[in-house]
Amino acid sequence: MLRHSRVFRSFLISYVAILLIPCIGGYISYRTSISVTESISIENSVIQLERSQELLEHRMAEVEGMTRQLAISQEINALMNDRGTERDVYGIWKAMRNVLTFGQTNDFLRNYFIYLANYNLIITSGSSYRPEHYYEYFHYDNLSFEEWEQQVLGTTHRSEIKPLTPFSERDMKTSVITYMQSLPLDSFNDTSPAIVVVLIDQKTIAGLLSGLTEQSGGWVHIYDAEGNTIFLQGETVPDIAKLHSDPKFDESKTSQFYGSDLVITTRSDKNGWVYQAGIPRSTLMEKPNQIKRISWMITGGAMLIGLLVGLFLAYRNSLPINRLIGVMKEQFGKDDDTGHNEFDFLSGNIAGMITKNKLLEAELHRQLPLVRDAFLKRLIAGEFESREEIVSAAAQADIPLRQGEGYVGILQINGYAGMDTVEVLNELNAARLLMKQAITELAGPVPMTDVGSDKIVLLFFCEADQLPGPAEEERITTLMEELAQHVFTEYKISMQAGFGEAFASVTEVGQSFDQAKQALEYAVYLNKKGILWSHETQSTNTTYYYPLDTEHRLISTIRAGELEEAQKIIDSIIAQNLEQRELSVEMKNQLVGEIKGTFLKLLDQKIFLESPLFESVKQRIIDISPTVPLETIQQDIHGIMEELCGFIAKKKKDSHAQLIKQIYQYTAEAYADPDLTLYRVAEYVERPEKYISQLFKEVTGVNYSDHLIKVRMDQAALLLKESNYTVDEIAARVGYNSSHSFRRAFKRLTGVSPSAYRQSFQD
Repeated sequence: MLRHSRVFRSFLISYVAILLIPCIGGYISYRTSISVTESISIENSVIQLERSQELLEHRMAEVEGMTRQLAISQEINALMNDRGTERDVYGIWKAMRNVLTFGQTNDFLRNYFIYLANYNLIITSGSSYRPEHYYEYFHYDNLSFEEWEQQVLGTTHRSEIKPLTPFSERDMKTSVITYMQSLPLDSFNDTSPAIVVVLIDQKTIAGLLSGLTEQSGGWVHIYDAEGNTIFLQGETVPDIAKLHSDPKFDESKTSQFYGSDLVITTRSDKNGWVYQAGIPRSTLMEKPNQIKRISWMITGGAMLIGLLVGLFLAYRNSLPINRLIGVMKEQFGKDDDTGHNEFDFLSGNIAGMITKNKLLEAELHRQLPLVRDAFLKRLIAGEFESREEIVSAAAQADIPLRQGEGYVGILQINGYAGMDTVEVLNELNAARLLMKQAITELAGPVPMTDVGSDKIVLLFFCEADQLPGPAEEERITTLMEELAQHVFTEYKISMQAGFGEAFASVTEVGQSFDQAKQALEYAVYLNKKGILWSHETQSTNTTYYYPLDTEHRLISTIRAGELEEAQKIIDSIIAQNLEQRELSVEMKNQLVGEIKGTFLKLLDQKIFLESPLFESVKQRIIDISPTVPLETIQQDIHGIMEELCGFIAKKKKDSHAQLIKQIYQYTAEAYADPDLTLYRVAEYVERPEKYISQLFKEVTGVNYSDHLIKVRMDQAALLLKESNYTVDEIAARVGYNSSHSFRRAFKRLTGVSPSAYRQSFQD
């Protein structure tokens, strides 16, 4: 029956209409797109060739820019102008280090070298060669060594580009184009002090033009103004000479069909290069044919799928509505089919549900004061288990907590104590209502609730720009005085108020409420009018404050030698018992006895039993008299803690000195081991690596790695003066796997090379 319902048919017609419209529109747009796809393909091919041209020219510009940077390099200029008899090895090393950085940003600069004529030396990013040695590994296949030396190294070049040439790189065959520039840039003689030669592999250029050849299966040809081929690649490359000599081919045109290819030609305004790309006609028309086939398939498939999807969606979406109609008819007692439209039936009943929902919402709004009152009562009673629970309940009660800091106060209406008749309770209800209205008029919306028949609890939350303190307490005091004056003048209501200490979090509201209650009781006891703060009351405590966890923390802190932290703990204990409690003589004596017992237990530990301080400190603890003021006892305890923590600090210092001595000795014995590291040292002294690193730096003022280098260099200097070992042998004897690293470290530390250092003693 569902398939024949009016709801199902409505859904089905809607979905089919929605899905058929895009199919029809797609078919119409396909007919239009076929006519322009060919021209778009040609335009895209031209754009792609121009982009490849721009990218290639940009890379070549970076190559030229690199040569200009080398021209102003101080290291290169120093080497070009060096006329000394010996090579500046350090300068060559610095130049190689600088050369190494250029190839990291441009793949055209991966293979280049600098030829220094005065040294007859070729510098690359990884090494240096004599020309004949370099030619053994890297050379043009069509040039002998003499021809290469004369044409490349022995001639002045001004941004000269050598066309594509066969090239061998360590027995690997390839083809390269060569960029050559003499240094300095104003060289006009037949020879120059230095030459920068950049070898650009054909494969690197092919990577920039791969989109034209791989996607279309065509070809790319680049040649200079003289007709020399710079780059040539492709699967179906035509006869280039025949192409250029054919009068039917017009090289001035950007795009034209020649044979079975679309030939695109662009020219560079910077270097005069000509870029040509050939794209097969079949590839060019491949996309229009694909569009035609795909459009037919999509149109037919979409129409079929649209019908199936429309049928499925109509069934799925009409099913819950039909079920809803059945449930509503069952609930509303309308099982008989009256012949009315289902949507009219739903509309009428949903309107009734909305009306009832609004009535429920109004009832909930009316109950909001009760929800707020219940929340405040739970809050001051400390019934919430977490701050998150308080925040959620406050949001439900629509009570802003602000930053969660403030004060709790209790207002009491005077003159009704012990009177519980109906008339008195009604009068108190009216009095509380009047006071709440007055508070709202004076202070705005303040969270408040009733406690008993004659008391009101107030929560003053501090604003974002205010903090609990004297200023806030003064503001609340002034506000309460204005309230008391107002209700007495207007309604002849007399009141008293008690406020607790500030709470720093909403989880501490219950504690502040208890303090406010005690302050109010004290004010009633003294018959004090107005407002009384908790800190203005004095109460005698029968017990002292010295919890067990505080004692354990004090012992641990002294054992660690942390004097400042230990003093803070003692000061806090004295403040708790002196400022916030009024101890009896017996309680004070017991507190002092507990503190003395703590220090006597501390002395019984092994580290203090074996110390020379044991007897003297023990006697000082015993001599503390409980009859003197707590301030005097506090000073005596500070003195005892200074002595104990000083002893611990000295023990640590002696232990550290012994450990550093052990590290020095081990380093002096094992410096020749190339694998000697801080980790090995930490293993030897059986301490964590990070601890050893920090300790060594704190005690000696230098890092361990610097100390190890100094030990090795001192021994190397001794071997250079007193032995006949070569520099390489000495490097191995002092723990270096690389003689180059040894020479660099020795010169950095002493200022001279190992050879120069040995020569100075021989002279």
